[in-house]
Amino acid sequence: MKTDSIFYDLFQSYPSIFFELINLAPREAENYRFDSVEIKQLAFRIDGVFLPNITDPSIPIYFCEVQFQDDQNFYGRFFAEIFLYLSKTAFNNDWHGVVIYPHRRVESDQVVRYQDLLTSGRVTRIYLDELDDINQDSLGIATIKLIIAKENQAVATAKQLIERVRTEFTQPQNLLQLIETILIYKLPRLSRREIEAMFSLDELKQTRYFQDVREEGKLEGKLEGKLEGKLEGKLEGKLEGKLEGKLESVPRLLALGLTVEQIAQALDLTIEKVREIPETH
Repeated sequence: MKTDSIFYDLFQSYPSIFFELINLAPREAENYRFDSVEIKQLAFRIDGVFLPNITDPSIPIYFCEVQFQDDQNFYGRFFAEIFLYLSKTAFNNDWHGVVIYPHRRVESDQVVRYQDLLTSGRVTRIYLDELDDINQDSLGIATIKLIIAKENQAVATAKQLIERVRTEFTQPQNLLQLIETILIYKLPRLSRREIEAMFSLDELKQTRYFQDVREEGKLEGKLEGKLEGKLEGKLEGKLEGKLEGKLESVPRLLALGLTVEQIAQALDLTIEKVREIPETH
């Protein structure tokens, strides 16, 4: 599961969630911009850095790392990256490190050399399976919990989460896409009908899976059109290829659970043309 990219997208879109995780007010995010930074001379990259966007040295820089794999040298690298970054930038701000673990078993036990730093109050270690005490009403925290939910509970948890997003967000697309991404990575065997059952047509049309299906059809159509165009004329080949690309998408969208009417609307086809497909493909 590509947890680093999921957390990056989550904090990029909703930086307030990070501050909820470390028990600060969500509005604290207004003082920061979130980015991934690289120390080019040594090719060190820090997953996420919350940099103050106001000139106030009392506001700390937050260095965030997501660590879901066992790495005995993690803390050595983590602190080396932080101090190298501080030495090569003009910031005078204090700093704070945040490490996000799925559970304590992943954490390195090679901590003797870094014990003073770990107990100094400068570093917050978050174990996602111990988040019960953090803001139970937060949608952001609930989304993070989905990442570590047990497989037999993930679908039910996601359905409840999606309903909350629809109710509480006026523009829920970004968070719905993140939930879908988590489900696809977490449950690769999740059936297409299960995915369809969680999202409305308008929401489903925004998901990456639906976009991939349509894009795959377009690419197949372009190739078909080019091949036919060489033999039968470019214009005729392009038109046939475009239509063929749409038709190729129909069986997969039917398998996803969409109705004939929904597919016709989404692909700009007639209902009659969509109904022909199962008989000819």
